[in-house]
Amino acid sequence: MGKSKSKAAKMRIPKKNRQLFEQIIELIDAFCDAHLNESYKELCEEMAGEICRSRWLLSGSKPSSWASGVVHAVGWVNFLHDPNQSPHMTSAQLAEGFGVSKGTMMTKSRIIREKLDIFALDPDWCLPELLADNPLVWMVEVNGFIMDIRYAPRQMQEQAYEMGLIPFIPADEQEPEPEQQSGPETKIIEFPSKQREASRSKSQRTQKDDELSLFEGIKE
Repeated sequence: MGKSKSKAAKMRIPKKNRQLFEQIIELIDAFCDAHLNESYKELCEEMAGEICRSRWLLSGSKPSSWASGVVHAVGWVNFLHDPNQSPHMTSAQLAEGFGVSKGTMMTKSRIIREKLDIFALDPDWCLPELLADNPLVWMVEVNGFIMDIRYAPRQMQEQAYEMGLIPFIPADEQEPEPEQQSGPETKIIEFPSKQREASRSKSQRTQKDDELSLFEGIKE
């Protein structure tokens, strides 16, 4: 348990919960190594740390119950049940993998999601490989309006990144369009492109009242 003990200290887990944290982590790591991937494992470890740093009453429940609840909660955010995703698992398979009943796992998952205020596609618990396509990651309030920052000028993206509102600068991830080559007899016809509609959601990130107004002073 040396590895999990070092994680407990690094994640500042209270001593009274360290043994439970170590047990949960061992179960999560083994399950993710066998059935999921490293991204799931890291997010689940982080969520287990959040639980064990809390003031919840954790005693009286088996470590496997909390471990299964954590993995289910992270999977719920990232649509682990969707067969089009890779990896993917059903709730029944997940519960069976931890040796708990589906009802027990679902109860723990619901408690975790309610206590941590987690919602579907929650940017805080989204897999890194899904961030780029998660619309909630990029919805930012600008001068009282919600906009998709991916379609804003790079200068705005840089400021949003510096403020910690987005995980990376979208403009840096875009591949340059190949140059069009045409011969002397080639006629190029340009068609108007369709405008993309930005998704809106009630769960948007907004800045605090005492913070500097986002993109203040930037000219479009």
